[in-house]
Amino acid sequence: MKNIIHILKQLLIVGIITFSIFDMTAIKAEAIKLDNPKISTLYVNTFGNKENTPIIFLHGGPGYNCAAFEFTAAQKLSEQNYFVIVYDRRGEGRSEDANAKHSFAEAVNDVKSIQEHFGLGKVNLIGHSFGGMLAVKFAEKYPELTQIIILVGAPIYLQESFKHIIQKSKLIYEEKSDNNNLRYVAMLEKMDTTTMQYASYCFMHAMQNGFYSPKVPTEDAKEIYKLFSLNPTLKLYSSNMTQYPPATFAKNDNYTNINLKDNISNLIKNDTKIYGIYGKEDGLYSAIQVEELQSILGEKNLVYYENCSHNSFVDQQKMFIDDINNWLK
Repeated sequence: MKNIIHILKQLLIVGIITFSIFDMTAIKAEAIKLDNPKISTLYVNTFGNKENTPIIFLHGGPGYNCAAFEFTAAQKLSEQNYFVIVYDRRGEGRSEDANAKHSFAEAVNDVKSIQEHFGLGKVNLIGHSFGGMLAVKFAEKYPELTQIIILVGAPIYLQESFKHIIQKSKLIYEEKSDNNNLRYVAMLEKMDTTTMQYASYCFMHAMQNGFYSPKVPTEDAKEIYKLFSLNPTLKLYSSNMTQYPPATFAKNDNYTNINLKDNISNLIKNDTKIYGIYGKEDGLYSAIQVEELQSILGEKNLVYYENCSHNSFVDQQKMFIDDINNWLK
């Protein structure tokens, strides 16, 4: 367990630091006081007028936090007449809770409690990375409360992603004649693919090979990344991981082995609208994986950005907001 936690902590430090900020040094980063005892320990922040169209942002992980989106895109998105709610999942980031169970059931109930606290009707969910899995789980339990889901770089079946990461990493190591890493990959290919240790090593190779960052960032993205050091809260939480949620989520829900293709198809059949935003340089997903998801969502319901990796709300922020407007308005 300690070895896995160490791997995951290093993974976050190496990879999540690619998250940066816009000119958001004045953004408030104080938890809203929640009178609902069910969620009183959660860090929650809001942007925009409560009467506007509601969006709840579900961050990646497990073990991360919403700070990257909070300081890069939340304010700008709210200026498009949305009421944007961001929060850190229970027991993750700034939502400290020693009794957190780290399960989909708990996380789904917390989203429901946030929806109730603000007196919202149907909500729009932006699920980034692991947060996309949570969005699907929420919609399955509460379809009557779900307006639209937007999957942002979200895994649909991580086992396919792991194979892609290994294959792509192997090619890089072969081109560099990196025999040391080729030996590690050979060992990885013999591991039990259902274990958290296997998943952790796959993600480490993805980080090591720059699969989370665009090779040629846009000028706007460069400005966002350049301003990273200006906000101490973002700097702190983008390099800090809550240690236990990944392993505990895996133990409770085996999330690295969940295939959501049928779940998504069934939601769409039952009139839940689902859209996707993915980056062509996101090394977690092959073009074939994205094309298959597009065939499920519908050709016009998934956009695939150039010069964009895992964090489209930074890498292609203008297009990201424009597409959300196209789907929500």
